Order: sequence, then C-alpha cells, then structure tokens
Amino acid sequence: MGIYLNPGNEQFEVSVNSELYVDKTELIKYTNSRIGKDRPLISSSRPRRFGKTMAVTMLAAYYSRGCHSEKLFAGLKISENEFFDVHLNKYNVIFLDIQWMYGNALEEMKRNSAVKVVSYIQEQVISELKMAYPEYIRDEDISLPSVLAKINVFTKEQFIIIIDEWDCLFREDKNNEKLQKEYINLLSGLFKGTPSGAFLKLAYITGILPIKKYGTQSALNNFREHTMVSPRQMAEYIGFTESEVRDLCKEHDIPFKEMQRWYDGYYFDRIGHIYSPNSVIEAVDSREFGNYWSKTETYESLMTYIAMDFKSLRQLIVDMLGGLKCSVDVESFQNDITSFNSADDVITLLIHMGYLAYDHKTNEVFIPNEEVRGVFLRAVKNDGWEDVMKAVNASEKLLKATLSMDEKAVAQMIQEVHMQTSSSLVYNNEISLSSVISLAYYTACKDYTLIRELPSGNGFADIVFLPKRTSLNPALVLELKWDKTAEGAINQIKRKKYVSVLNEYKGNVLLVGINYEKKSKRHQCKIEKYKI
Repeated sequence: MGIYLNPGNEQFEVSVNSELYVDKTELIKYTNSRIGKDRPLISSSRPRRFGKTMAVTMLAAYYSRGCHSEKLFAGLKISENEFFDVHLNKYNVIFLDIQWMYGNALEEMKRNSAVKVVSYIQEQVISELKMAYPEYIRDEDISLPSVLAKINVFTKEQFIIIIDEWDCLFREDKNNEKLQKEYINLLSGLFKGTPSGAFLKLAYITGILPIKKYGTQSALNNFREHTMVSPRQMAEYIGFTESEVRDLCKEHDIPFKEMQRWYDGYYFDRIGHIYSPNSVIEAVDSREFGNYWSKTETYESLMTYIAMDFKSLRQLIVDMLGGLKCSVDVESFQNDITSFNSADDVITLLIHMGYLAYDHKTNEVFIPNEEVRGVFLRAVKNDGWEDVMKAVNASEKLLKATLSMDEKAVAQMIQEVHMQTSSSLVYNNEISLSSVISLAYYTACKDYTLIRELPSGNGFADIVFLPKRTSLNPALVLELKWDKTAEGAINQIKRKKYVSVLNEYKGNVLLVGINYEKKSKRHQCKIEKYKI
C-alpha cells in the first residue's frame, strides 16, 4: 500500500462512518461497465463541493489491491450487484490528487529551483513503482507512461488510473502555457492510444472544467465526458437527488420545504432535481439554512467574470437576477479560464462552476437557487452596479404592491426602476422592457419561477410568475406593451388564453398588464383577479 500506488481505504471509511453519509456506491456499476471496453476512459467534471473527492476515494477503496474493502462496502448498494466481487480489490490503482501534488511541488521548488511540476508528479509515482517492480525500472527512467508500458510488457499487469482535480494546473497556473502543454503531454501518454491501451484497465478523472479544447479538437478526445451541461449516465451521482434530500430531512427532522427553497434549482432530465451535497450536509449538521456552498469560491472570482467587457453579458446577468432564463450557446467554450471570446463563453464557465444551472432541452441558463442568487447579488453590489442595487432594494415593495393589486403604486415603482437603470438598461420595445420588469421583481424569485415568452393558448405570455412548491402566493401572468394601453395588455391575456398554461395549477391568478409610453416615459398598470 502506497500514497499513489495501490492506496488504502481509510479516507472512504471515514466518509462511510460519518453520520450524514449518502450512499452513492452504484456509481461503481457504471465504472465497472467500462472495464474491458474500447474506451475505458471516464471524465466527470462538476463544481466544488459536489462530491468529486468522495467519488474518487470510493473508487480507489473498491479497486485497489492495497486494501481489503469487502466489510467496508457490506450493506451498501453496490454490494447487492452481481458483479460486486468480480472487481473488488483486484487491480493495481494509481491515485493522483493533482491539487495536493501541485502544492507539494511548489514547496519543493522553494528549496530547489530546478524542480519542475510535471516531472515532480512523475518522479513521485515512479519511485513507488520502483519499490513494487525493482527488476523492471532503472534510475534513468523518468517517463511515467513509459514505465507503465514496460511493466505491462514484462508482467502483463494493467493499471486503473484515478485522478482528482485533474484540471488544477489550468485553474491555478492559468497563464503558464508551457506547464499546461507539459501536463497535457503526460496525460496524452497515459491515455491516448498504444501502448497506453495495453497497460490501462480503466481511467477516471474528475475536476471542475471539462477537458480543454484546442481549436475544435479536445486534447484527450477519447474520454467519455460527463459535465454540468451534459451529465449523461453520471447525472444521479453529481449531487444529491431530491429523494436523498427528503430522506435526510426526515431522518434529522429538518423542514424539507425550506431546504428546497434554499438549495433546489439544478435539474437533469434523467433523474430530476439535484442539490449541492455540501450545502445540504452543512444545513442538516448545523440545523441552520444559509450560504454554504458559495463560501467555497470567493465572490471576487465571480466578480472577475461578470465584469468582463462582452456585449450583452451585463444584461444577461441582470435578466437572471430577475429570475429569467436566458439562451446560451455552450459549444464555443474552450474549457479553460482564459480563452473567452463572447458572453456565452463566460456564462458557460459559470455553469461548470455551479454558479448557473443549464436546461439542455431549451439551451437556457439561469441562477439555480436562493443560495447562489445571494452570491451574485454580493458580487454585483461590490462591483458598483448601483442602478441595479436600487432596483433590487425596492423589489420587495413592488411585489407586495402587485399582490395587493395597487395599480398606481406598481406603475410608479416600475417607472422609478426605469429611470434608475436607464443608463445601462435602456429599452424601447416590449422585449427589453421585460428585462427591466424582471429586475424590478427581484424579490419574487424567492417564491416564484419566472418564465419569459412561455407558449400558452394562442401565443406567448410575456412573463409568467409560477409559484414555487413552497409558496402560497397566486400565480402572475404579465403582459407588457409599448405605446399602447395596460387595459389592452389585460385583454390580450384573456383573448389569447395565456392562462391556459396554468391549467395544472390550482389556485388564484393575477393578470398584470403594464404599458410604457415612450414619449412621456410614463408607465401604466392594470391588475385583475382570475380564477382557474
């Protein structure tokens, strides 16, 4: 048993024995299914505190010859699988925590300037391989892929390679292209083609970023990638499922609806709602709801990205702060934190970092929940978006005025938001008016899901405020007009049957018509009750 070669199961044992352990061992069914296949290479990227390290320590405990884990897995879900014993502790495992190794290499460089990060990583692993296979490795052997190939030639033994924080060097030393190329060359030697195909039984790498692209090609294009944009078979293992969160809440007498309000928001078609494991565990453990996950990334990093000077980026952020979903093209992103060519690239990075959630059916992006919304608000506040903050601060009064059907107050407050934000949110048509409206109703995002241009009846409702499962408020259907009348907006809602989209919603509905007169810069509002 070593640090890198055939590690033990102590770290996973600590997790299993913790009071709040959630069983994710069925991930092993998927990794086992790739053994013996043409491309036994799996890449799983997800945000910080979404269970990456838990997954890799579990896989090491299961596959490594350096431990005996049958008792550790007894009673867990994977132990019931018919192939559980087939692969249990049967393989040579090389386990690399690149974040940890990078830190160690930097410390060594302080003492010896000749030390190189990628060479250091290889030297550390080769030194353990040399102790296990002394007859095959010479002092002058410095290439890890070559050493593994040599061992395979003489012994026919294969290796499972598990890498945690594989993208660390791209994030921590983002402008060091020489280091990154050396590192990619190492990974290519380990994972691309012959002779690596001979010595590699399975590879599992995890990080925040997907595998970096060079032009239109990936540097390691033979991996099966699972990301926050496309989780595929890994969807169930990226975070906690809703049923798992319900079980935790029931077991520890925590109100599920409040847990839902704070941390629900990520969603994958295959398995439904997903929660950040760290946030849920912290809330259960402390018995207090708050901002836990976002503390793992300082809001200064978010400020850096949303302050980038790309056309429409600021407007997209404002729209999402107002609860709207926005279209995004995720394909052009180069999977690093320096190659930004558009607002879409920045938005895509924020999806991978967990700051935004993505609906792959509609290609839309949105702020997932109350916890993350608070991080955006702090970033905006500290970046000097004063006009936006004034609108946000007034939004609770606006929602109350709307729910109490105070038409005059609603019109006046929306007009004030328009004046406050005119420098950055100038509008002269119904589409851009909806951006101002969504920001003005910022507070509503706590109780509502805002949907813009929702197909309903004989057309598209401008903005529908659909109450969240935790809310007792009525649904709102807003129709926006420009140089017409608020009464005309209400009539259009009725005439085109926009309320039909709420047929499954059983409760009160408020119809809200808002008109903006371009010449006078006045706003009008009309509100009516509607019973489904």
